[in-house]
Amino acid sequence: MFIQIIQGRCTRQDELHTMLDRWPEELGPGADGWLGGTYGFTDDDQFVAVVRFEDREKAMANSQRPEQDRWAKELAAMFDGPLEFHDCDDVTLLFDGGSDDAGFVQIIRGKVDDPARLRRLMTDDPTELRRMRPEIIGATLAIEPDGTFTETVAFTDEASARSGEQMEPPEDVRRELEYAMQGATFYDLHHPWFNSP
Repeated sequence: MFIQIIQGRCTRQDELHTMLDRWPEELGPGADGWLGGTYGFTDDDQFVAVVRFEDREKAMANSQRPEQDRWAKELAAMFDGPLEFHDCDDVTLLFDGGSDDAGFVQIIRGKVDDPARLRRLMTDDPTELRRMRPEIIGATLAIEPDGTFTETVAFTDEASARSGEQMEPPEDVRRELEYAMQGATFYDLHHPWFNSP
């Protein structure tokens, strides 16, 4: 899987939402390898999109379509400033990776010097995680070559997520979480939306 993260400040939220909702119908059918996207705004008008493709080649082929280029320029004009893009070939899934049924999504961006350690944290004991945190539907972990990562966690709802946060994890898990989350930034999408083929 290949993931592209798009981020920027946007105060024209309704217009942007409407434009993004047009994409699957107008451009989606010609986007070979497109698997879906997760979108949302934080309370301070940060927009974050996590778009999934089968692989980098198909994502780049989509970007090179003239109609996609026109659409991307129109989209960029809606933002209050420049857009940030992050391309990731190194993708790990937790459970089924996420769900279009999520009621709350948290996106975590950070940087580690040992990506393998971060991957192990996500995949070591999913059965125990599911038992302890049943409100987590799934997640994707996208890691860039320099160790910058974007984790997208899908929850059933925000109240359950906040309740789950209060649980004390086992000591070894807590130690690994402290390593991974040191200096990380959390983006809470209270009203996420999703598109998929």
